[in-house]
Amino acid sequence: MKENAKSTPATNGATGPRLGILLVGMGAISTTLVAGVEAIRQGLARPFGALSQLAMISPPDQPNVRVPLAEYLHLTRLEDLVFGGWDINPGNGYDMAVASGVLEPLLLAATRPALEAIQPMPGIHDPQYLRRAEGKRVKPQTNKFEQAEALRQDIRNFKKEHKLEQVVVMWCGSTEVFLTVGPAHQSLHIFEAAMRENEPTIAPSMIYAYAALQEHCSFVNATPTLTVDMPVMTDLATKNVCPVSGKDLKTGQTLLKTILAPGIKQRMLGLAGWFSTNILGNGDGATLDDPAAFRSKEESKLSALNHILQPELYPELYGKLSHQVKINYYPPRGDNKESWDNIDIIGWLGYQMQIKINFLCRDSILAAPLLLDLALLSAAAQRAGEGGVCEWLGFYFKSPQTRQGQPEHDLGVQYQQLQQAFHRLAPKLARQLQTAKA
Repeated sequence: MKENAKSTPATNGATGPRLGILLVGMGAISTTLVAGVEAIRQGLARPFGALSQLAMISPPDQPNVRVPLAEYLHLTRLEDLVFGGWDINPGNGYDMAVASGVLEPLLLAATRPALEAIQPMPGIHDPQYLRRAEGKRVKPQTNKFEQAEALRQDIRNFKKEHKLEQVVVMWCGSTEVFLTVGPAHQSLHIFEAAMRENEPTIAPSMIYAYAALQEHCSFVNATPTLTVDMPVMTDLATKNVCPVSGKDLKTGQTLLKTILAPGIKQRMLGLAGWFSTNILGNGDGATLDDPAAFRSKEESKLSALNHILQPELYPELYGKLSHQVKINYYPPRGDNKESWDNIDIIGWLGYQMQIKINFLCRDSILAAPLLLDLALLSAAAQRAGEGGVCEWLGFYFKSPQTRQGQPEHDLGVQYQQLQQAFHRLAPKLARQLQTAKA
């Protein structure tokens, strides 16, 4: 039977309300997102890589019908997105896009007005957590609780200025040094008291997250930083019906691992080793040149294989796997990072074979559509009345945040979970839209 690509009567092409997106860190990824959305609005480019813009979905009761995902979930149109953010460096969005060196001059020129319109608000900076950067445009407050209050006021001002009811805050700052959950992160009362005392285990990203959740904003952690993966944040997100998700966008090398490793396991091939190395020269690479920051990234990149392969279940196949990950800062490469993987597999009768992968990719080009999807889907989930940790968004992350237990890393399984969430949200969003119209 020929598939029908028309929308179902339930959607009617309706879309969600205007949405604000506040980006913490107006570097390469953030400015590539803003410029990309503007280029797509102008018809200069296509949104490749964004499920929210290109994916089709079949409603459960109409398997032969294909509906654009944006219509199915009543997602906010690109024309109705409003961008803003914070940064610790001087300059507007255009200045930062130029400095990032991701986009070609013609595209930068075409999107310049939209980028220049973004004047980042002063951020907060703690050299204990970001040791390879200098805070040149920071808030005057030095007390962490007062910094949080200042950020909350920024969010309220942004909503008022642009007449917005809904805002998503996205942590796109540099990777902070490795940190584990401690006593200060257990409850709201303790966390607020600790902020007033400038508790050293409260990192800047946590202050942004606290401010966002207190202002009833969804929060996305695009880095491997701890940020919202702690009891105080997950409890606050649930209480205030704010979707939260993270950690660390799954863009390059780890994306390939979560595609290849399930296939190797399904074929019951053995693995002796998987060696991964990367070079990149952007701001992220400079930050990760700090061993303390790299440890956060390393924990994120190493976690996927062990979960997918289940060595405790298949010790003969994967019990002795040597998995190593290296990242090298190489300034000439800029945002165009390159990865090499050497995979030592074991086949029939113990004979050894190898797979070698050389992936030349563009970090921000791969990340920007993920940010767009996460912003639109987080906002949709909140309109549907869902808050707390959105495990179903694990499809987008290297180290997916969970409510409890171990995260799923198999990309195929994650995609199924994503589809199931879409079907769960669709009727809620349709009812919400009808109620809003009434």
